[in-house]
Amino acid sequence: MPNSTALLEMHIPGLRRFACALLRGNQEHADDLVQDSLERALSNWHRRRLEADLRSWVYTIVYNRFLTERRRQRRYAVYHSLTECVDQDLPTADGGQNSALIHRDILRGVAALPQEQRAVLLLVGVEDFSYKDAARLLGVPIGTVMSRLSRGRERLRQYMNGSASTPTSPCHG
Repeated sequence: MPNSTALLEMHIPGLRRFACALLRGNQEHADDLVQDSLERALSNWHRRRLEADLRSWVYTIVYNRFLTERRRQRRYAVYHSLTECVDQDLPTADGGQNSALIHRDILRGVAALPQEQRAVLLLVGVEDFSYKDAARLLGVPIGTVMSRLSRGRERLRQYMNGSASTPTSPCHG
């Protein structure tokens, strides 16, 4: 049976993506958030319900730590472009310029979404959480997850079609 550290390590790439997107591309703060969350998970390992899904539990810790920090530093938070988080993943000049531009535009569109819509879109669309698990993780009813996902997808669609505001416009939510 793997130890707690080994069980948590396999979730780190997804947690980093999620934290980076929540923090709109600030990789340094995302890494700090993940590290803090993993430390909390390890120190509270004995409190974890064994029947509960480990993945949901650790994502919930990250999301709750994000909300706590966001409330504490709301006036002082400076978010960077989400694209900073994934620049190393973009295709190089080997003919992938068009897909790199589309990739960049999608990331900017996601960054422009209100935090609640962005979190649901990332959990369901990227991290492959079920609606039920995303609802439990975010502490909202499943209908709210479905509504936020629908609105987030529509806003992203509008952004990609050029009919929505630019990613540098203020996000409310």
